[in-house]
Amino acid sequence: MVDLSIIIVNFNVKAFLQNCLISIQRAVQNITHEIIVIDNASDDGSVEFIKKNFPNVKLIESKTNLGFSRANNLGLLQSSGKFICLINPDTLVQENTFDEMISFFKSNPNAGLAGCKILNPDGTFQLACRRSFPTPWVAFTKVVGLSKLLPKSKFFSKYNLTYLNENETYEVDAVSGSFMFLRREVFDKIGGLDENFFMYGEDLDWCYRIKAGGYKVYYVHSTQIIHYKGESTRRSSLDEVKVFYDAMRLFVSKHFSSSWLLEIILRFAINIRSLAAFVGKRKLIITAVITDVIIFNLALILSEELYIAISGFGGFPDYAYPTVFIVPAVIFLLSSFSLGSYEIKNLPISKLLVAIFISFLFTSTLTYFSKDYAFSRAIILILYLMLLIVLPLWRIFVKILFKYPRTNRRSLFEAGTIIVGTNDSAIELIRRLKRTHNYFYDIIGLIDVDRKRIGEKINDVEIIGSIDAIGKIIRAKKVNEVIFASDFLSYQDLLKIVASNQGQNTQFHLVDKNYDFIIGKKDVMELDDLPLIEIEYNIAQPVHRYMKRAFDLIVSFPLLIFIYPFSLIISLISNKKNKLLYLPQVISGKYSLVGPPLDGIESSIYLGKPGLTGIVQINENKNLTSEEIEHMNIYYARNQNIWLDVEIIIKQIQNLVR
Repeated sequence: MVDLSIIIVNFNVKAFLQNCLISIQRAVQNITHEIIVIDNASDDGSVEFIKKNFPNVKLIESKTNLGFSRANNLGLLQSSGKFICLINPDTLVQENTFDEMISFFKSNPNAGLAGCKILNPDGTFQLACRRSFPTPWVAFTKVVGLSKLLPKSKFFSKYNLTYLNENETYEVDAVSGSFMFLRREVFDKIGGLDENFFMYGEDLDWCYRIKAGGYKVYYVHSTQIIHYKGESTRRSSLDEVKVFYDAMRLFVSKHFSSSWLLEIILRFAINIRSLAAFVGKRKLIITAVITDVIIFNLALILSEELYIAISGFGGFPDYAYPTVFIVPAVIFLLSSFSLGSYEIKNLPISKLLVAIFISFLFTSTLTYFSKDYAFSRAIILILYLMLLIVLPLWRIFVKILFKYPRTNRRSLFEAGTIIVGTNDSAIELIRRLKRTHNYFYDIIGLIDVDRKRIGEKINDVEIIGSIDAIGKIIRAKKVNEVIFASDFLSYQDLLKIVASNQGQNTQFHLVDKNYDFIIGKKDVMELDDLPLIEIEYNIAQPVHRYMKRAFDLIVSFPLLIFIYPFSLIISLISNKKNKLLYLPQVISGKYSLVGPPLDGIESSIYLGKPGLTGIVQINENKNLTSEEIEHMNIYYARNQNIWLDVEIIIKQIQNLVR
């Protein structure tokens, strides 16, 4: 019999599982142990990956997705440890985590099951790691939001126990299923997880049964883990809200069957959360429709007033106003929906422009069939000319401000990155980051363990500070992202840094040991070294080329009229050629506003036309190598769209102002 059995259920989270297993291996070096992984029919190569890289792991392969409870029970039946730990694959443990938990159980013989302190990837405390059972009052305060509104009130915030100090250890009703540590005798007496719970609720049920069996459940603060919550659910087709509340209903019917009030509360919660989820998924569409209708009718009013001022038109008769303000707007909305200009995650402008044109033709045609509404087609023309400008503009504003669409491409305004590490792993990471075509990284500097090497450069990246000053560096340099190089810090030190810098609005990422993935709060980013021929370039696609050409013309004409003359005069006086002097070539189509540098590159369908500015140009103060320039050009060609062009132009203006 070993001291500890660690059981992990995996479903399509290969990248997270790798780092979880590495952190576990570091934490069990002084403990006799076994690691059991149950794979729930993953299709991301998890099984092959485990067999190849972790041959000492006991792997149980399921041909179907058994759910959390059934899969864990398979592992529990195969386990032999004096202590058992059920842990999620999307977690990272400290080197002392299992030692601390075993020590706690030896000091507390009445403890049957315990959980530890759990952090979110941004360092914030994960509330679900200590909870009360959902009695009628506790469930009511949770559902209606009183627990969130009054988090320090013992009366209102019992569900997540937010009135208690997270840095103290105490008895609780239940802990999170992402980390449950127990004695073998508890499993032998109480049994495994209830397999009626597919996902969610099984941890509450197990804790309830364990307490009913005479044991105590504890929250232990002396060690902590990171939990990338919801990764397996995100990769499945499950309705997470429905599954969660169905699990709560099952728990209530099992343990509080006489509470009709609690059943009503939970049914109410399911309906409200389902409605909220439906609206939440479509909030962009709903906002866009409301905004378009408001803009449409404001533009119609303005068109009427302009035509009155120009021609002496007497305005629409009173009887016409309801029809005039409803029918054209409805025609426009129907055209937009039919053409797909309202998407759940995007507001495509190319489809919007077509919708505006079609609705213009349809609306103007209708005036021929009703003399009562054939007031003046000039108003319709003025209206749709306004819409061609205003409707795309507000979409551009939204896309830039709120980063729509939610693509994998990182905004240039979120590119401030520091790397924690100065070892060989950090060097390889720098090389990979500079070569990846998937993402753009503006590496500000490296962080070392101390201050001895500050100012030195590694692969042209400067060491700018030490670990103890990382918070100050994040604030001073406005860092958006911190990436931890593998094998540079202990997981204990890594978690301390994350915990001490919560609230910085900074993403903390961990690179895996093979440099294939960067694991973060929102996603798993792949680092590629793809050659030119394997990449599909946006810049070569007809839609992007058309939109880019239209953007060049729309922006260049005003610049040519209002800015070009001054640039010409300044150039003649200073005898220095300004890039704005190439505006006529942009209008003629030889160059573009944004693209590869003007010098040293031929126009190419793959890389696009040379540009007055571009990713290379806004980084020209960094002594770029030819290889870095090549990869920046490829990154731009692969990811080009109007929003990236706008970001580059704004960054160029910021550089000039500085």
